[in-house]
Amino acid sequence: MFRDSKLFFIIAETPLHPGSGSEVGLVDLPIQRERYTDFPKIESSGLKGCIREAFENFNEKINIDNISISANDKELISIIFGPEEGELHAGAIAFTDAKILLFPVKSLKGVFAWITCPIVLERLKRDINVLGLKINELEIDFAKLVKTVPDNCELLINSKVVLEEFTFDVESCDKTKQIAEFLSRVIFPENKDRNIYKFWREKLKKDLVIISDDDFMEFVKTSTEVITRIKIDDAVGTVTKDGGNLWTEEYLPQDTVLYSIAMFSPLRVDKERKDKFEIFKGKSLEEERKIVARIFEQGLPNVIQIGGNQTIGKGIARIQRLENRVEEQDE
Repeated sequence: MFRDSKLFFIIAETPLHPGSGSEVGLVDLPIQRERYTDFPKIESSGLKGCIREAFENFNEKINIDNISISANDKELISIIFGPEEGELHAGAIAFTDAKILLFPVKSLKGVFAWITCPIVLERLKRDINVLGLKINELEIDFAKLVKTVPDNCELLINSKVVLEEFTFDVESCDKTKQIAEFLSRVIFPENKDRNIYKFWREKLKKDLVIISDDDFMEFVKTSTEVITRIKIDDAVGTVTKDGGNLWTEEYLPQDTVLYSIAMFSPLRVDKERKDKFEIFKGKSLEEERKIVARIFEQGLPNVIQIGGNQTIGKGIARIQRLENRVEEQDE
């Protein structure tokens, strides 16, 4: 049913709190996690809602086949994302859960490293293959690269890397450098007008560390940000008598990188609603699907807000699309 797909990266520009609700545990408001790995994730429903809101607040025009349309048109958003209330029809865009790809960890040298692991890289390779792409840089047995760094790594201290309070004996590896260069190229691409991501691109090329799946799981469980908050009475400047108790919130740290896949289908509304938009008049189902994909590509802002605590500057994320177009067989 969904034949056109687009993989995109989500780069945390500020800490993210894709919350899972309150829990009885060490953290009152934890982030969302996969049940069987404990890896952080962003649920597809929440991600779709954030992207829908980004469209609603996007005030610029987009151009499809020389036809100018408003990306924030309420009716257009309704037929593409689905109605906000009721179950009149499904939307023409679906999203996968956002999966973790790179996690920033404090390093004794080089300030911080991005870490990943074989299972995360294997997932990325599998998802890219599902899109119909084959990327040579990822045609690797990642299990053989545990405890490796690029051969130009700047984190090394006598062939060791110190992450948080843990020391890892690592080896320099050309294949790890190959992976780091690929990721740096697609996550922090060169900009024709302003090469604003040059520093981050060069850092990722040098400061990627591939660790074991078990070690990665421990880091993403124990090295997230946990912030303690409290409510203050403005009148007296002290803790309120009611509701002023301390509570803790968990955040994915700034510079975390995740990715998701957007999938597109033809519109699921009647001809009368389609014909309100010139771009859809007389189009085949295949053409509709491609137009929906183009609206997503052009209408999605480069920066969106994801998760809670927007008013205190949390959840700002940059979107970077992987340039591809894939067509799969209908189910």
